[in-house]
Amino acid sequence: MIAQNLEQIQRQAIPNFKFAEATIGDVVSKLVPYLFVIAGLLLLVYLLYGGISLMLSGGDPKAIQAAKDKITGALIGFIIVFASFWIVELISRILGITIISRIF
Repeated sequence: MIAQNLEQIQRQAIPNFKFAEATIGDVVSKLVPYLFVIAGLLLLVYLLYGGISLMLSGGDPKAIQAAKDKITGALIGFIIVFASFWIVELISRILGITIISRIF
């Protein structure tokens, strides 16, 4: 009786919530592809921001270095995200863990 009431309250409180009975692993596996897209978009934004900063630096050495640092930071961050994906894939294939492959 109490379990039925609790289930009914949860349905009313969160209608059409896709993760209502999902585990943390299910939620993470659904979010990972979107995180890669967000990482790619952030790379684009930071590269554009660094490039515009470089063009508008006006020859100031400090501004040029700051713009180059922005571009370098964006590329390093994206390389870290990309490398982490491939490291996880490589480890999952070596160890034979197939559940990780389904996440990506």
